[in-house]
Amino acid sequence: MSNQELVVLGQGDATDDCCPGLLTAPLGEGQAAELAKVFKALGDPVRLRLLSMIASRAGGEVCVCDLTPAFDLSQPTISHHLKLLRQAGLIDCERRGTWVYYRLLPETTDRLAGVLARPAGEPLPAPAGTAGAAS
Repeated sequence: MSNQELVVLGQGDATDDCCPGLLTAPLGEGQAAELAKVFKALGDPVRLRLLSMIASRAGGEVCVCDLTPAFDLSQPTISHHLKLLRQAGLIDCERRGTWVYYRLLPETTDRLAGVLARPAGEPLPAPAGTAGAAS
């Protein structure tokens, strides 16, 4: 057993390091719960498509009236999926008259990318028990 200290993401003195990656240290309980909400929102194909449609739209925003026809779902169902994406912090919206316009919140997707990314140039940790093993 190693005497190395186990650093947990989201705990300790690393206040400047807002988004350490999964390969840096294990997630803290609070950060894992927070990230799980975002991943759960992304875990549905309809929500993933909605997010992609919003994020890829020229001009950075899209009217709900342009989203609904792309799906074989009712307007209330689309609104429910959009609400879950908003609650996860992935998108935001603005009402203009009778229509609602949605836009991506890139700080959330950037944070996800930072958590999942391997630090540049660093190899993945070797699996346990493979160091020095003969073939």
